[in-house]
Amino acid sequence: MAAPSDEEGAVGPRCHHRPTAMLDVPFLPFCAFLGTLGLLCVAMVGTWCQHWRGGFSLDGSSRTFNWHPVLMVTGLVVLYGAAALVYRIPNTWSSPKLPWKVLHGSLALGAFVLTVLGLVAVFCFHNAQGTPNMYSLHSWMGLATVLLFSCQWAAGFGAFLLPWAPVWLRALYKPIHVFFGSTILLLSVASCASGINEKLFFSLKNGTMQYKLLPAEAVFANTLGLLILIFGVLVVAALARPSWKRPDSDSPDSRQ
Repeated sequence: MAAPSDEEGAVGPRCHHRPTAMLDVPFLPFCAFLGTLGLLCVAMVGTWCQHWRGGFSLDGSSRTFNWHPVLMVTGLVVLYGAAALVYRIPNTWSSPKLPWKVLHGSLALGAFVLTVLGLVAVFCFHNAQGTPNMYSLHSWMGLATVLLFSCQWAAGFGAFLLPWAPVWLRALYKPIHVFFGSTILLLSVASCASGINEKLFFSLKNGTMQYKLLPAEAVFANTLGLLILIFGVLVVAALARPSWKRPDSDSPDSRQ
């Protein structure tokens, strides 16, 4: 059998790598899509609470509770996901790290503030209605996520933003910080999804149409949960993609 020609030999590798090239999405369009998806999640949770759950107030009623899902999705998922992707922006690779550190920490702090306000809303509602706190799996998971988030932010601030943190400590803590960053996001998504499901069970149990009959509210809220899940998975996928990671050698901490 004759040996393959150069052209024939070149076809094989090109065909082999073509699927990879087709799946190679540039970061900025991907980030734009992710931002649109995040805004859609925020708009949908707001619409759900306004249209089906009666709107918002601070009187201790169910309308006070409605601040909880809106603030949690906005802070603990969307804003936190944006903070996680700051170092994947190509402009960060050739510029000093300090401004991006400040942006990363500020976005995370904003997410934390919204999350705390979301917790205040649900505790105020429970206390006003005489409902016990912290009895469901959703509440346990959500509080554990918030506590882990607070520890993550404090440790990151001490290791990466304070000027007296030694370089060896930053190098030691960095992979731990990255790991728990993705873990907290996934826990946030799981907490939001379980909270949506729990709210639907409680709200539709005595309603005109039960949850099992899949009324329009259930379809809308279930879709919201799926979009939150997709958002979280895409953020984690972006964080895990090697070609989108900032090279450490381009901007060592010694330049700060």
